[in-house]
Amino acid sequence: MAFISDLTHKTEDSFLESITHSTTMISKKIILTGSFGVGKTSLFNQFMYSEFSDKYLTTIGVKVNSKIIHTSEGDITLYVWDIAGEISQDKIPMSYFLGAAGIVYVLDATRPNNEVNVSADLHFLKRILPQCKITIVANKKDLLTPEALARLSSETPIEWDYLTSAKTGENVEILFTDLAEYFMEQAVVSVSGVRYRESALLFH
Repeated sequence: MAFISDLTHKTEDSFLESITHSTTMISKKIILTGSFGVGKTSLFNQFMYSEFSDKYLTTIGVKVNSKIIHTSEGDITLYVWDIAGEISQDKIPMSYFLGAAGIVYVLDATRPNNEVNVSADLHFLKRILPQCKITIVANKKDLLTPEALARLSSETPIEWDYLTSAKTGENVEILFTDLAEYFMEQAVVSVSGVRYRESALLFH
């Protein structure tokens, strides 16, 4: 039995190592969404190109680009979709959401949406993508004074996961790197679980 156990763990380790160093890279689709003017496209450009423009950038339809992120578990490609318009079934084609692994819902920290609008948006997203990881981002931190930031933290009913500045780049790379780490960890856990189940059946 000791031999079988040792063989199982060695097989598991080899399998996970092959996944980590596989030439077939894991990829995930991330959707940037939220109300008009919250800085979705600015976040997109900062993450993809390390660029920022003070001009109001209107997205027509959808912008898509990819970036490889190096994580502790290996490399992963994030395909980021910057979707134009408000979250609504009659304004955004549902086809845009197909295959999404993550949603980055963006708020404007200088004029956060009211609780009703945000709650309605999040409810809609959770309904159409129940298995999707949703991350809430409050953007435009660079425009907040310390006093305004304190008020935002105490008065905004919606809790955000990241406070970012597309202008300075603050927390933008961290946001997407953390998502990449999360998806890679999930991939390893998923592969590990399948492998252990197969081993248990084989040696039962």
